Amino acid sequence: MPEIITLEFLSAQQQRVLDELGAVRVEMAAQRTEFVTIRDDITVLTAIVMRQENTLKAILEQLRTMTTQQHRFGERVRRLEDERTP
Repeated sequence: MPEIITLEFLSAQQQRVLDELGAVRVEMAAQRTEFVTIRDDITVLTAIVMRQENTLKAILEQLRTMTTQQHRFGERVRRLEDERTP
């Protein structure tokens, strides 16, 4: 025997669906907030890595310059020593 579907039954079902939809919207909002937080964290970490990379490049350039300078000083000292020795 088929069940009789009343307006009260349909109303209850519709309310259940609306309640579930509301819960899904709340969950989506929380996930959206979490996504924004993660995106901000990634942006900050990327900036830190880029700064570190630039710092490393600057240190390497300074090291190369210091090595070249040290080599020139060594050459000058050798020339001065060669001029002093009879």
